[in-house]
Amino acid sequence: MPNKNKIQSRLDNQSSLLINFVYISAFVSFLVSLLLIYILGVIGYVPAMFLTYTVVNLINISLYKVHGKLLITSFISSAISLICIIVITLFSGAINSPFIFVLSIIVLGGYVSGHIFGKIYLTVVLLVTIGLYAASEFTSVPNEIPENVKDSFSLISILFCLYLLIGVFGKHLLKTHEKLTRSKSKIEEGIAEKELLLRTVHHRVKNNLQTVSSLLSLQSKNTTNAKIKELAISSQHRINSMAMIHEMLYMRDNISQIAFKPYLEELTNFLVKSANSKNLNVTVNIDMPDVSLGLDTTIPLGLLINEAVTNSLKYGFPENGSGKIDIMLKADENDAESYFLDITDDGIGFSEEINHKTTKSLGLKLMHNLGRQLRGSVSRIKTKKGTGYHITFKDKDRHLPSING
Repeated sequence: MPNKNKIQSRLDNQSSLLINFVYISAFVSFLVSLLLIYILGVIGYVPAMFLTYTVVNLINISLYKVHGKLLITSFISSAISLICIIVITLFSGAINSPFIFVLSIIVLGGYVSGHIFGKIYLTVVLLVTIGLYAASEFTSVPNEIPENVKDSFSLISILFCLYLLIGVFGKHLLKTHEKLTRSKSKIEEGIAEKELLLRTVHHRVKNNLQTVSSLLSLQSKNTTNAKIKELAISSQHRINSMAMIHEMLYMRDNISQIAFKPYLEELTNFLVKSANSKNLNVTVNIDMPDVSLGLDTTIPLGLLINEAVTNSLKYGFPENGSGKIDIMLKADENDAESYFLDITDDGIGFSEEINHKTTKSLGLKLMHNLGRQLRGSVSRIKTKKGTGYHITFKDKDRHLPSING
């Protein structure tokens, strides 16, 4: 339905331009014919063609109102215009006639109708111009404009051309520009409204996640069961990793993509501070380019990194211990949508026999499930000390445009 409306609007616009052009050009042509005959004393083909143009085009428009076929009417109008201009130019000096510039209106009218029509009319006008030059050089076509009124005819030709260009096409282009400006304003208002709604959604999601996180925090503090306390805290960390994303989307200019490095710095700082009960001295080193990732990529990737870093802080370093966690991200040179992520630590590590298939740990299973969700994989890195993971993933939203353009 929207496409039909656009097509109909364009047809209505072209129809209005055609009718307007025919009426104005017919009226001006009639006045010019009278001026040529009774004021300048020109007789012959030149004034006859102005009258012919007037009569034939008025009949053409009358028929259009009956059959309603814009293409046929446009073609007849263009054909009669071209024939009349050629004859008038030919008998008023051929290539030296000032009326030759009116041919440019034919080309302009073609481009207004469509790019293909514009190219066709341009080719025809170029061939006609060459033909008029040949007629001037190799034939003796009489010039019907008397010598003493040639300057007056030149003035009339220039005014005729300027009036049609400015009075018809100029007004049409101005109206079109005004319509485009209004449409652009409406689109921008619509985008601004949707952006505000999305920001509101992100803000509310962030608040709801923080509420859940607070409830889990209260639950962990009010229970004496160590297992429940551990589950509540780990769930709280996972929820916070998602809440940070929605908070950044709400606060930043771009509401469809996340600047991943600042997000990761904020996430790891939170996780390190959350492990202060063990009195650890662990440094997180982040090595990655400034890259923005889509929401559908950032949430599972953030959860995955949350699991890996949490496991390192929880199991990789003993109480009062020190060490480092290295996170390195780089793009795949062979695939613009793909990335490689390495997460390593220099802690005590754990047996390579333990994996997501053999362990009951939710963290490892979740990491591998998140890897598949990211259209990638998670694998162990063989290190002399500590634990390492190599993650491959694709940015799902990388090929989609931002709402901000």
